[in-house]
Amino acid sequence: MTLKVGIIGCGGIANGKHMPALSKVEEVEMVAFCDVIVERAEKAKEEFGTTKSAIYQDYKKLLADKTIDVVHVCTPNNSHAEISIASMKADKHVMCEKPMAKTSQDARAMLEAAKETGKKLTIGYQNRFTTAANYLHQVCEEGELGDIYYGKAHAIRRRAVPTWGVFLDEEAQGGGPLIDIGTHALDLTLWMMDNYKPKYVVGNTYHKLSPTKNAANAWGPWDPEKFTVEDSAFGFITMENGATISLESSWALNSRQVGEAKTSLSGTKGGADMFDGLTINGEDHGLLYEKHIELETGGVDFYDGEGNDPALLEAQSFVQAILNDTDPVVLPEQALVVTEILEAIYQSSKTGEPVYFNK
Repeated sequence: MTLKVGIIGCGGIANGKHMPALSKVEEVEMVAFCDVIVERAEKAKEEFGTTKSAIYQDYKKLLADKTIDVVHVCTPNNSHAEISIASMKADKHVMCEKPMAKTSQDARAMLEAAKETGKKLTIGYQNRFTTAANYLHQVCEEGELGDIYYGKAHAIRRRAVPTWGVFLDEEAQGGGPLIDIGTHALDLTLWMMDNYKPKYVVGNTYHKLSPTKNAANAWGPWDPEKFTVEDSAFGFITMENGATISLESSWALNSRQVGEAKTSLSGTKGGADMFDGLTINGEDHGLLYEKHIELETGGVDFYDGEGNDPALLEAQSFVQAILNDTDPVVLPEQALVVTEILEAIYQSSKTGEPVYFNK
């Protein structure tokens, strides 16, 4: 069976991840491309579609095509919920780019739509599909680390502020590095700990380096007047079972230690970290040990297929979940908790108070 896929939003993330990955999946045909800038949709069709692929400027017209089975939502954060919900109600399965939504209210509405329609919904946390994350998740599932009571979610850039698109627009995105890259690190950490019950959150966001003119930056100096989101954000999360997670995120921070989509874990039997590859640590017969995992020698993929490209594995896994009627690797219930925690960090920063859940 071939799944017919429609792409809504043909910008950076669609061109950088979704469409190249889907083009390598045998069971997929991209039959429709939509973007408010129609030239982007035309370019996407030329590169990834067929002569019969349709082009749209209005996503609602794309959804009216009853032959489309799956929609990939690759738009700014503030439209994720609206488009995803409409897509599921139009009888389409949905792969929505991370984060799930700009707000937890929107994310909950997406989850409800999935339950009501019976359509599959997943969120684009492709870092779960790296060899390191896959291996570490098996280690955690098998109990090698014991009870994991402390986790660190790392998403630190020294000077790498995205200056294109709407990344610096708080209204469109809902925030800066916290919601952009901190979301990946938090997703990984919660997934490894298998803990999705936060009790309360304390957080701070900063606009310390964003006013800098002519700043050093990977993509050239940013415009301070357009930099309306935070340049760094930090959160302290206490879970219902007493476990603690610290979350650090930045696009610009005076720090030598950098790293994105990484987690560090401490359990009763051992620990692990993703710096310098993947290392497991612990104590054995009265002595400490460190076990460095050789990731290049081959890992275990979720699904059969050549290579270990996370974007390709993500695309393949969702296709297989649809064809075999199984749960996607990234459950919407899990992605909802990520959004709830991120929102709580922003709220705590504004009020100066902890944000409690279920109170």
